[in-house]
Amino acid sequence: MLKNRSTWSHSTPHRKESCTLQNEPRIAQTTEPYDLVITGADLVATMDATRNEVRGGWVAVRDGRVAAIGTAGTEPDATDRLRADGCLITPGLINTHHHIYQNLTRSFAPALNGDLFDWLRTLYPVWSRLDEEASYVSAWIGLAELALGGCTTTTDHLYVHPRGGGDLISAEITAATELGMRFHPTRGSMSLSEKDGGLPPNSVVQDDDEILADSERLVLRHHDASDGAMVRIALAPCSPFSVTPALMRRTAELAERLDVRLHTHIAEASNEDEYCLATLGKRPLEHFEDVGWGSDRSWVAHCIFPNEAEVGRLARWGTGVAHCPSSNQLIGGGLAPVREMRDAGVHVGLGCDGSASTDCASMWIEARGALLLARLRGGPASMRAREVLEMATLGGAACLGRTDIGHLSVGAMADLVCWPLEGILFAGALSDPVEAWLRCGPNAARHTVVHGRPVVRDGSLVSTRVDEMLGRHRTIASDWLAAATR
Repeated sequence: MLKNRSTWSHSTPHRKESCTLQNEPRIAQTTEPYDLVITGADLVATMDATRNEVRGGWVAVRDGRVAAIGTAGTEPDATDRLRADGCLITPGLINTHHHIYQNLTRSFAPALNGDLFDWLRTLYPVWSRLDEEASYVSAWIGLAELALGGCTTTTDHLYVHPRGGGDLISAEITAATELGMRFHPTRGSMSLSEKDGGLPPNSVVQDDDEILADSERLVLRHHDASDGAMVRIALAPCSPFSVTPALMRRTAELAERLDVRLHTHIAEASNEDEYCLATLGKRPLEHFEDVGWGSDRSWVAHCIFPNEAEVGRLARWGTGVAHCPSSNQLIGGGLAPVREMRDAGVHVGLGCDGSASTDCASMWIEARGALLLARLRGGPASMRAREVLEMATLGGAACLGRTDIGHLSVGAMADLVCWPLEGILFAGALSDPVEAWLRCGPNAARHTVVHGRPVVRDGSLVSTRVDEMLGRHRTIASDWLAAATR
């Protein structure tokens, strides 16, 4: 029950992601208490089909789904309660691009000041030490960090698979399951080594048949296509300069047969254009289309350098874009044409990218960065906080091919965040909670709820294993650093 739609002022209409909400499950009516009710919020920004905003709102949860939404004074009984006094409630933020294992080389001094290609050449040998323990521990810490920053669903692009390293993606999934995070890992790959004209060393590449066989194995073992799934697998050859055209084509064919999504880096750096023209005879997005990836099954990372015609192609294909503001700045990549992509109808989500390039994994920081970069590029009228919230929720869901997350509607998954808007940092920010959410701050979650269960409660992780996992993480990161600097 949605009542009392907010009238917070904003001078331009919302530009909506073309993500329709279909076949929403209905919650059975019962007199039993709800599993969880979140009460006392200043505002609930539902991001539903009509963008309802409820002042003084509450959200009730049953069986992992949103069961009801209402206003102060009508709160129902519940087995558990979370107080959201002084908070903005939003759908959980969705991270559409990450390389979680890279938090083991955070702020890695030997690689700090080169361009993208130099940075990768320095780090590939370090990452060749990745194994199941490192994958599990880095994923646990990375997912915990994301949850503290209001993320409820994340993908991960794990493309380094050293020989003998073990089942890295299953190790990540174990960490996500333990923490209770919704997880879309991608089976990344590299097949084009230095000796073949690519960028990565031989130690971190695999042959096409090995990659495809393992991709199918992981999908059959872990992928859940059902509504409300906690784990889904996508296939993700790394980039035009690290995989062969043949692998791109065969991966697209396998994804079609298994009915899973596709992900890759594209148009990330200006020298990527030069590389593709010199080695493939075409621009990166021309190559992308030529190998069968131009479809609504795909979403791509960065996409800083598409031309106007290519933006139109992305929209026609239905291909999503993971916009990574912090990484684009720290690597010096450039200003992505986000306004043009959204206006053309491209599904644009947000991504943290790897911790070795971004060095912190906060979806709030990415959201604020998206606001600032768009206004730097196009002026103060070119982006507003509600549009950024769309990218961080509905846009991300569209990139991942989901309609059951990214909004708070009856029947949708109960993934939500309570953002405190109190204290010195928000003093005087009274006119519009959504704008204040990004303009003031910094901000982190008071509560993060995934599938109806708190993962972060009162600003702290629910898990009691933080100190243990930090110790394990430090040991691995120290070993890698020592090996790299001998």
